[in-house]
Amino acid sequence: MAQLIQGKTGEWEIVIGMEIHAQVIANSKLFSGAATKFGAEPNSQVSLVDAAMPGMLPVLNEYVVEQAVKTGLGINSKINKTSVFERKNYFYPDLPQGYQISQFEHPIVGEGNIEIDLPDGSTRNIGITRLHLEQDAGKSVHDQHPTKSYVDLNRSGCALMEIVSEPDIRSAEEATAYLSKIRMILRYLGTCDGNMDEGSMRADVNISVRKPNDELGIRSEIKNVNSLKAIQQAIDYEVHRQIELIEDGGSVVQETRLWDSVKNETRSMRSKEEAHDYRYFPDPDLLPLHVSQDLIDKLKASLPELPDEKKHRFINVFGLSPYNAGVLISEQNRAHYFENVVNGNDAKLSANWIINELLGALNKDGNKSITKSPVSAKQLSALIKLISDDTISGKIAKDVFAEMYKTGKNPDEIIEEKELKQVTDTSAIEALIDEVIADNPDNVAKYHNGKDKLFGFFIGQVMKKSQGKANPAVVNELLKKKL
Repeated sequence: MAQLIQGKTGEWEIVIGMEIHAQVIANSKLFSGAATKFGAEPNSQVSLVDAAMPGMLPVLNEYVVEQAVKTGLGINSKINKTSVFERKNYFYPDLPQGYQISQFEHPIVGEGNIEIDLPDGSTRNIGITRLHLEQDAGKSVHDQHPTKSYVDLNRSGCALMEIVSEPDIRSAEEATAYLSKIRMILRYLGTCDGNMDEGSMRADVNISVRKPNDELGIRSEIKNVNSLKAIQQAIDYEVHRQIELIEDGGSVVQETRLWDSVKNETRSMRSKEEAHDYRYFPDPDLLPLHVSQDLIDKLKASLPELPDEKKHRFINVFGLSPYNAGVLISEQNRAHYFENVVNGNDAKLSANWIINELLGALNKDGNKSITKSPVSAKQLSALIKLISDDTISGKIAKDVFAEMYKTGKNPDEIIEEKELKQVTDTSAIEALIDEVIADNPDNVAKYHNGKDKLFGFFIGQVMKKSQGKANPAVVNELLKKKL
C-alpha cells in the first residue's frame, strides 16, 4: 500500500525506482585478465585493456556471463539468449577510454519480479525492468592532496550487474526491503558479496512525488548511495524537499543529486536531460552475445534453495513464525546453522535460542558473523537436548551457554564440572519443600487464607535452596499437593 505524505496542500504519493550496481564475484575483470581483489595498492591491478592503451581489444569473460545468467534466474527474470554490448560515451577522469562498455537496448536479462518482506509481515512484488552487464569506472580520490585529485584504476573494468527496477516502490521502507532482498539473493547465489561498505554494491535511487493517482512527477536521481541507512535518510529528505519546493510554487528539475551524510541532505551534482547524450552504439570490438538454452538449463539446475523458498519451508515444515524464519534465512550461513541445530530438537526452541541467545551474544561481541561463533551448531544442539530431557532447566542452560561462549567447551563438560545437573528426584525435592514450609508458617497460613500469589514465593524459596537445580515443573506439582 502506498505511503502518503501530508503536505500543506494535501497528501502526496512517493514513486521510487532503483538501479542497483552489483560487482560480480569473479577472479578477473569483464574484458581483461586483471585481478579484482579489494584493497590492493592503487593502480596495481590494471591491464593494458583497463588503461585503454591504443590497440587493446576487450575479451569477454565467460564466467561473468554465467554469473549474470544465474542472477537473472534468481530474481525470476527472463534470460535473453541474444544480447549486445554498447558504448556509453561520456568523459570523466577515471574513465580512460572516454566510454563505458555497457548494454542498453539488448540486455542479457529482461523483465522479472521479486517479493519483498515488510516489517509488518506483509509482502509486495516489485517489478524488475532488466539486468545488464557493464564495466565499472575507476575511482577518483580527492582527499590525498590539497589541490590535486588522484585516480585509482584498480576498479576500472570490473564486471558490474546493473539491476533496474520498475517504479513500483512506494516508501523508504520498501526501498530498503527491496535492496535487502536483492542483496540476500545475490549472496545466496554467490554472484556478488553485497559488501556496500567496500563499494561492491551501491544504488542509484530515482525519486518523484505526485498527488494520488496523478501522472508521474519529475524525478531526481540520488547517485551511489552505499548503505541501507543512507537510502532511508536520502529518500526521507528528498521527498520532503520536493514536496516543499512544489507547494512553494517551484518545480522539480530532472537532475542527479548526491547524498551528503555529514549534512544529512541531498545536493545537486548535475542536470540530467532526457535527451540521450550518452550516444549509445554497438561496440564494434564485440560480437553480439549468444547464450544457449543448454547453458541456461544447466545454470538453473545448479541454483541453491533461494531465500523465499527457504523461508516458506521453515514456516511450513518447522512451524516457525514468519518473523523468526525471516531472521534465520537473512544469511545463508545462519539458515545452515539452524538446520544443524534442529537435528531432532524442537524447531521453535532451537530458533529462539539462536535468535535470542546466540545472535544476541554475537552482536555484543563486535557484531560477529555466525561463522565466527565460538559455540558450534553441534554444541548448541546438544545444549537444547539437555533442556528438553530435563537434565538442566532453561535458567541453568543460560549460565551453561554463557560458559560455552566464553570457553568453547561442550555443555555436558560444564554441567559436570559445575555440578549443575537438574534435580528430578521427587523425594529430594519433597525434602526441600518440607523445609521451606516449616521455615514459613506465617506465609503458609496466609496462603491458606486466600493469598494465592504467595505460591510464587514458595517456588522461589525451593529453587533457592536447590541452587536453581530443582526441576521447576516437579517443584510446582509437589508444592501444590503439599500446600
